[in-house]
Amino acid sequence: MDRPRILIADDTLFAEAFKDLIEPDYQVIKVVTDGKTLLSVAAELKPDIVLMDMDMSLLIGSEAGLELTKLLPKTKVILLAMNDDPDVASKALCQWSSGYLLKESAGVELKRAIGEVLRGYSYVTPSIAQRLIDEFIRAPHQSRIKELTTRQRQVLQLLAEGHSMKEAAEILNIAVRTIAFHKYRIMEDFGLKTNSDLVRFAMREHLIPDI
Repeated sequence: MDRPRILIADDTLFAEAFKDLIEPDYQVIKVVTDGKTLLSVAAELKPDIVLMDMDMSLLIGSEAGLELTKLLPKTKVILLAMNDDPDVASKALCQWSSGYLLKESAGVELKRAIGEVLRGYSYVTPSIAQRLIDEFIRAPHQSRIKELTTRQRQVLQLLAEGHSMKEAAEILNIAVRTIAFHKYRIMEDFGLKTNSDLVRFAMREHLIPDI
């Protein structure tokens, strides 16, 4: 029987550790280090499962995950995160992810998570599963008045990572003036005054890691 084919997307030392952990039970077909490469490689290789880091460069996990599920709806995604925020987990599980696994727990949970997802179930690290339930019971319909669009999130992440507007435009293949439009619309809508405010806002949105 063919082993399930897995693509790992992680730009940290965890990637090789995950690869060593799951082989030879599963076939690791590729390891990539950023979100844009993930999408192009996944489109070509069509893995059964993608293990995805939340904090990748160029296209963060949440944005790459949304694009990936549109591109390959049969491919399952397990999000690997350092963040135990139930809001982040809930949004990912509702929109595109089949699993949410804390990296600190991966050593003992990763194979179990892959097995559950391959059987058609979702998997959430037990340490935050109860918090997800509690959050849903407490505020099942709560949402913010303003939400960033997908393009705004892409622009915000690139700018917060330190890319210039020209560099961001080249990465996203759009005009510099479009980057500027999104930047200043974000600043206006969310009451941001400086580039430092923009970076802090990106951290709160979990688009870049906290410093």
